[in-house]
Amino acid sequence: RLPSMTESGKGRADAGRGSNSDDAAWSYTDLSTADRCIMGFNAGPPITPGGYNQNMQLFQTPDYVVVLNEMVHNARIVPLDGRPELDGGIFQWSGDSRGHWEGDTLVIETVNFNDHNLYNTWRGSSQNMRLLERFTRVDVNTLEYQFTVTDPETWTSSWTAAVPMKRTDVPMYEYACHEGNYSLSNILAGARIEELAVATK
Repeated sequence: RLPSMTESGKGRADAGRGSNSDDAAWSYTDLSTADRCIMGFNAGPPITPGGYNQNMQLFQTPDYVVVLNEMVHNARIVPLDGRPELDGGIFQWSGDSRGHWEGDTLVIETVNFNDHNLYNTWRGSSQNMRLLERFTRVDVNTLEYQFTVTDPETWTSSWTAAVPMKRTDVPMYEYACHEGNYSLSNILAGARIEELAVATK
């Protein structure tokens, strides 16, 4: 259950539906980042189950953590050294993440999402969304993933979700999207045919 959305949040969510919209796509900019294989459906941030390619790996060094998602093989490199966030005018697809430890829990705070980030595409979030993620190993085979979304421009209150991540020995597969995916060019080819039909009347 999510809190109520603001009118601007509803507008962003409707505008970001891409190929799930009833409106024809006249340009690649009318299609979502997921349609264009730029961002993965469940890769996040935040990481939300859905579809396929749901495996992820977490790597740690003394100064960094890497969150590697199988979906579109996103790799988020998160500094742990206490450096400040990027300037507020620098926006990124997956935002700007900084991590620290609270006991046995890895805490990652992310800001500076661009206005075409994955959560904007699917949920209508704004560039001012703040994301707090917590990774806690609760037993040898389970990592509890909890995240809190704060975005007053989109939802009337913050909200939190938790997902248990189960350890697996299956390999991570390369996610090949555009290498064998013809849907984008075919979608836009349909728009060009419609334009030609109008021009030749």
